[in-house]
Amino acid sequence: MANTTLADDLVGRTLGIQEIPVVDLGPLLDGSDPRAVARELGRAASTVGFVYVRNHGVPAELRAAMMAEAERFFAQPLEAKNRIHIRHSSVHRGYFPLFEENTDPELTADLKEGLDLGRDLGPDAPEVVQGLPLHGPNQWPDELPGFRQTAEAYFAAMRGLAENLMRGLALALDLEPSFFADKIDRPCASLRLLHYPPQEGHVEARTIGCGAHTDYGCLTILAQDSNGGLQVRTAGGEWIAALPIPDTFVINFGDQMARWTNGRFQATPHRVINTSGRERYSMPFFFDPNWDALIEALPGTVAPGEAPRFPPVLAGPYLQSRFDDTFAYRKPEAGKG
Repeated sequence: MANTTLADDLVGRTLGIQEIPVVDLGPLLDGSDPRAVARELGRAASTVGFVYVRNHGVPAELRAAMMAEAERFFAQPLEAKNRIHIRHSSVHRGYFPLFEENTDPELTADLKEGLDLGRDLGPDAPEVVQGLPLHGPNQWPDELPGFRQTAEAYFAAMRGLAENLMRGLALALDLEPSFFADKIDRPCASLRLLHYPPQEGHVEARTIGCGAHTDYGCLTILAQDSNGGLQVRTAGGEWIAALPIPDTFVINFGDQMARWTNGRFQATPHRVINTSGRERYSMPFFFDPNWDALIEALPGTVAPGEAPRFPPVLAGPYLQSRFDDTFAYRKPEAGKG
């Protein structure tokens, strides 16, 4: 953190391993003891809302290849990246520059650029024929041979991991392992590639890599490089630094999972501050339910005689409303002047 000082409210204590646990997914994936893994996932989801997972089944070579493609994409001139600016997409796919997305818009400006990719759907896909928002084709960087093939392979691997995690979470909630299957078979899933420039000098809360927020959907599977920067807020309001652990993903749970579980699983606020002195890259995979999935308190999550903590919402419209709140290009005034 050379040549960098943080305002007092940005300092994050280095975590102890008991604060964000590390869970071995092997017994869930191979079927040897899925309920033991489910208990660990459920405990993490209900206490801190974050968990590291290892033995997750995603090849290290594929993850490294995707990270290399992310670095290659962001190394392009701004003009090249802007050719696939997200404003050119009707389904929220493409590149966004620094300060385009602000996850805590009342307090911070996000010092990051990104590329959003989703399920790449052609004109004959049922969701496209229906005209569902956020469903359609990706914008691909044609100047980078091999980028699309790597991204599609990585997306498929992450989708498979997410589906396995949802089986584990169903078990953690004392539901059938297939409970979520018909609610996530056409998911609003997206792979986001992110680049955070280093911050030097005195850093105040107004401009950081990513402002404090909770994620919007079911779960997020994060691959991060070795530079750190992710901070997680504990239930007591303290910020802890979630340092990278080799060969793991960081999982956190979003607003819709909190709503589905009536608050049993936590959507925990987190933020990013890149004080490493180096470029930081990360790749969150957001796994959100089908557009028309009804998000309401699941069986067994509401005590007798009590009302659910959250009103029901449809997954897709809720997700769209959060994008409207945080992306500058989606503001009504963006097309004026």
